[in-house]
Amino acid sequence: MRKLTWGMNVSLDGYIAAPGDDLGWSVPSDELFQWWSDRVGATGLALYGRKLWETMSSHWPTADQQPDVTPAQIEYARRWRHMPKVVFSSTTSKVDWNARLVTGDAVEEISRLKTEDGGPMDVGGATLAAATMRAGLIDEYAIVTHPVLVGGGTRFFPTLGHWVNLSLVETRTFPDGVLLTRYETRR
Repeated sequence: MRKLTWGMNVSLDGYIAAPGDDLGWSVPSDELFQWWSDRVGATGLALYGRKLWETMSSHWPTADQQPDVTPAQIEYARRWRHMPKVVFSSTTSKVDWNARLVTGDAVEEISRLKTEDGGPMDVGGATLAAATMRAGLIDEYAIVTHPVLVGGGTRFFPTLGHWVNLSLVETRTFPDGVLLTRYETRR
């Protein structure tokens, strides 16, 4: 059974994006950027919702060719391009960069993918993650909390109709007071 993780940068008040999809508050330190890059390198399959796919695929395929690119950004771009991806969308007609498109039921497909052999899976995108949370498919939460209150926007956790019991498996402090907490779902 493959492990499914939902991880994002989160404001202290629980948002992954401020109003207007502003992410300016979550610019990572070099150390945190390397942590995210290492996660991409260890991901067996990334699951993207349409909106996050559009954001990532508009930047990372050619990010290593931009002026003033850092070695860490070059490494991340290469890892991202090579990482297998599944994009879930009913409005997107084509994907590339080692990705395949699923237009049907996301929860059904992710449930099927979890039963396959392979490395760990990461879910990306608030709407897709919310559907997987509600279906009880998330095995781990990687919450990278930034010391900022943004006051609104896109929430990390959706409203759930049930409790989800978690066990803390890791904490780590990054520069600028950023805190990683990783939790596994208790089944």
